[in-house]
Amino acid sequence: MNKALDLLDIIVKKIFGFIFKIMHKEYTDGVHEAMVQFVKFGIVGVSNTFLALAINWISLIVMEKMGVLVDNPTAQASVANVIAFLLSVLWSFYWNNKLVFVVEDGQQRNMLRTLLKTYVSYSFTGIFLNTLFLYLWIDVIGLSKFVAPLINLLVSVPINFLINKFWAFKTK
Repeated sequence: MNKALDLLDIIVKKIFGFIFKIMHKEYTDGVHEAMVQFVKFGIVGVSNTFLALAINWISLIVMEKMGVLVDNPTAQASVANVIAFLLSVLWSFYWNNKLVFVVEDGQQRNMLRTLLKTYVSYSFTGIFLNTLFLYLWIDVIGLSKFVAPLINLLVSVPINFLINKFWAFKTK
């Protein structure tokens, strides 16, 4: 895993170093560390998205085969969504703790409190904020319902990163 992280470090330095150079901004070590952390967060997020989708589909298939809520597809989809949310946020918590927001020597983190805060932060950005922004993009501004979720990602991912970095995974 260290070779992959070293490669990621080099790629991030090349890409963001170039971007900062074009913008005539200094690309410091501190900025680089923040960019690497954000990219790692994004990688965990992409894996989380695919995992949630897989869990959702598997849950729907299992419920269908077991005859659970077959007469109410909306309830069935809602149950699958909840299962996918609970398990995928647990996945994100594990990898964000292990890879992104690593506890340094001499620091401590209350794991249960951090887990609960992680669920709160993902609930806020993934459910509340995304729903609010979908209303804004689609009903107020008139954007396509297919484009709106993509714009949501541009807003919600950085917000979720900041909430996780400075609140959920904050160390003592």
